[in-house]
Amino acid sequence: MSEKNMLTLYDYYRSSACFRVRIALNLKGLDYQTASIHLTNNGGEQHLDNYQILNPHKLVPTLQDTDKIMTQSLAIIEYLDECFPEPPLLPNNPFEKCLVRAFALSIAADIHPLNNLRVLNYLTNQLHMSDENKTAWYQHWVELGLNALEKQLMSHQTAGQFCFGDTPSIADVCLVPQLYNARRFHCDLSHCPTLVRIDANCQTHAAFENARPIEVSA
Repeated sequence: MSEKNMLTLYDYYRSSACFRVRIALNLKGLDYQTASIHLTNNGGEQHLDNYQILNPHKLVPTLQDTDKIMTQSLAIIEYLDECFPEPPLLPNNPFEKCLVRAFALSIAADIHPLNNLRVLNYLTNQLHMSDENKTAWYQHWVELGLNALEKQLMSHQTAGQFCFGDTPSIADVCLVPQLYNARRFHCDLSHCPTLVRIDANCQTHAAFENARPIEVSA
């Protein structure tokens, strides 16, 4: 196994996907260094040639573990969970594992892709959408997805202190960044009391709190 201090996260502070990986690294108690990839400076540092060598998709995060390069936040998190199994971020039971993965993927594959920076930029720059309409787009898809997740937790009756019981899982790792962004865009969370309660519990956990974005100058 690679030494802990060889982990490098190519990171943008406001990226939900990077936020997820920071939480997972903290939950695992891993030492890592960050290399900032600012998504808006000078047209976006993700477009620089030296970063495209690491990540041809020109997205964040990218995790480097010595000579191994990994992309996609959930794939990275599962890699960390397999290499550093304590504390586990997925349950052992196959059905329970499926439920947790489904919750996480609902955020990472359904909600977030419609509202990430490159989509919002396309709405503005290519489709000439007004800021008001762009915000309405964001709010529609986030609220639709979060309302479904609220119902999902209620139907399976899995929620404890966290989404699935009383220990954090990959579901919580995805939920907290999504709610952080939802609040930035003034989404209506009144129909998601369980998600809001779980998010508040997560904020009392150092691994989540220490991963929160620190606002920096553009």
